[in-house]
Amino acid sequence: MNDNDGHFGERVAEQYDKSSAAEFRHDTVEQTVSVLAELAGGGRALELGIGTGRIALPLARRGVPVHGIELSRAMVQRMRAKPGGEEIGVSIGDFATVKVDTTADGPFSLAFLVFNTIMNLTSQEAQVACFRNVAEHLAPDGRFVIEVLVPELRKIPAGQNIVPFRTGPTEWAYTVYNTVTQEAACHYVEVTEDGRGATRTIPFRYVWPAELDLMAQLAGLRLCNRWDSWTRTPFTEDSAQHVSVWAKPTG
Repeated sequence: MNDNDGHFGERVAEQYDKSSAAEFRHDTVEQTVSVLAELAGGGRALELGIGTGRIALPLARRGVPVHGIELSRAMVQRMRAKPGGEEIGVSIGDFATVKVDTTADGPFSLAFLVFNTIMNLTSQEAQVACFRNVAEHLAPDGRFVIEVLVPELRKIPAGQNIVPFRTGPTEWAYTVYNTVTQEAACHYVEVTEDGRGATRTIPFRYVWPAELDLMAQLAGLRLCNRWDSWTRTPFTEDSAQHVSVWAKPTG
């Protein structure tokens, strides 16, 4: 594992596509890519947290030029091994701060963060910095899209701060919440083939839709749409997640 890969080193990368299999379903990917291709409007797209290429690769096959930012070299290596993976440019580093050179090809028409990746930035300051970084890379009237869960605090039993979300004969996982700081961590416990135990922890910071809107305002972006999902179902108080779209002003 490369120490600079953060919490998504080789051990996570080699299992990532399998452990996130539901997100790799053809219908899920195609719906996501269709919306993003439309929002790109014939321009270039910047994916923050490109990972193993779940969305970037099919989006590129649609004819959308894609560039990615990714902290984990191990994840990028997995993408590179897939058809078309070598053709996608990737800047290695923290997507809240990394600058992509737009001198030759111009700014991006679209930037996007999917599958709760905004929460991988574990402080409010970093999340605000991400919005500002995106705004600097967008062309006028460019779009920034985030797909993320609505915080599930209603699921936390009274007086507790732990919520299990995966159970099985050899693997289980749970989330520990700090409702004061909005910090949390997913803890994974696995019994390996040799009968030994293995654990890993991934910290994150949950963020409310209204808080994201304020971050967008601080970066000079305005909210255009908020849907329950990529099917553009209306967002309601019962929505468990949202897909939000902000635009950079033309003036």
